[in-house]
Amino acid sequence: MTDLSKDRLLELYRQMVLIRRFEEKAAEAYTAGKIGGFLHLYIGEEAIAVGACAAMRPDDHLLTAYRDHGWAIARGLDPKRVMAEMYGKATGVVGGKGGSMHMASAAHRYWGGHAIVGGHLPLAAGVGLASVYKGIDEAVVCSFGEGSTNIGYFHESVNLAAVWKLPVVFLVENNQYGMGTAVERASAVKRIAQKGRAYDIAYKTIDGQNVLEVYEATKEALHHARTKGPYLLEAVTYRYSGHSMGDPERYRSKAEIDSWRANDPIFRFRDWLYSHRLIDDATVDAISDSVEEEIAEIMRFAEESPEPPDEALWEHIYVNPQEHR
Repeated sequence: MTDLSKDRLLELYRQMVLIRRFEEKAAEAYTAGKIGGFLHLYIGEEAIAVGACAAMRPDDHLLTAYRDHGWAIARGLDPKRVMAEMYGKATGVVGGKGGSMHMASAAHRYWGGHAIVGGHLPLAAGVGLASVYKGIDEAVVCSFGEGSTNIGYFHESVNLAAVWKLPVVFLVENNQYGMGTAVERASAVKRIAQKGRAYDIAYKTIDGQNVLEVYEATKEALHHARTKGPYLLEAVTYRYSGHSMGDPERYRSKAEIDSWRANDPIFRFRDWLYSHRLIDDATVDAISDSVEEEIAEIMRFAEESPEPPDEALWEHIYVNPQEHR
């Protein structure tokens, strides 16, 4: 069982359904030309963000890579403003300036989606160092794809986190592919968590399709990070969509995708709730209906929100060129 109450469990289930439908609507909006730039969908990986965020405290810090919409919603950001950000609207979480890959909210200790692969890992170590330096009991969760573990940012950050015993949980979302390259073709170590051995830190591999396993493992990892230092947690998962909306997906078969869909994290959690008599058909239908109502409001808000004014171009910058002519 779990220490989560029935209401909290149902809330997590609803979050997963909401993220799935949010991403599906985002794909529709992107195809219609309403979302620009790149779009990386989180469909299939919902259990990781929802489970991990459920284990975090409000004063903990979160940093993510560019597949960040699901994380933003799981961390508590307003989904309407998340979608508005993707539309580039003034009501977006960062005023329409970040778009799909650059979400952030100081109020939620969410320091954003980062487009540079692995570029946020040193930042996570820095946030952890700040907590230690100030003597504050705050931990950091830093999520990234398995491809990031092959680059310098990963090794530098984990090494210093180990040397300085920083309270950082390095959470690898191993969705099997770095863009179009299978993990076994790019990494000499297929079980990514084992890379923690090189730096003598705690590590573990978990089922990223099981939201309760993610919750329990993240809770354990956060406790370890607060008391003993960094933890490398690998959540094995799968993205149903391509790397981004422009991905032709020639590197994998439909049969492979279908085999992972049979292990869908939302359906698995729903079945678990059924088996423990915590949900029934009426509740499932009610949650689905409420999510559809919320999605309609999310899309209406994004569509009707205003564009940023021209003067917003000169906000939040170090030097205003107009003042130094």
